[in-house]
Amino acid sequence: QVQLVESGGGSVQAGGSLRLSCARSGATYSSDCMGWFRQAPGREREGVAALRSDGRTTYADSVKGRFTITKDNAKNTLYLQMNMLTPEDTAMYFCAASGSWYGGPILAAPAFPYWGQGTQVTVSS
Repeated sequence: QVQLVESGGGSVQAGGSLRLSCARSGATYSSDCMGWFRQAPGREREGVAALRSDGRTTYADSVKGRFTITKDNAKNTLYLQMNMLTPEDTAMYFCAASGSWYGGPILAAPAFPYWGQGTQVTVSS
């Protein structure tokens, strides 16, 4: 089992920045993938960014150039740096982890059996 705890959400004005953190504990895998997803009220959950254990990343088109996913392996913590935020980024953000994963970085929710509780990000205009 993998446990994930997000933090760092909050309220910010458009154009501002936030950094989300996801502390991971429990089982580890030599080859895996972690990601960030978000869900706004009335909308489906969507993949935002994913990071493979080999360092490869993928981003949703809507956040490319604004968001950066990184991981501190020593702290077992995943981050999402979010810059140039817009009201359209307002959502609950979830951290997710795969089990053993040998594919590329992926933004499909079914690939991730482990999820955190989420942290709210609200961007005002």
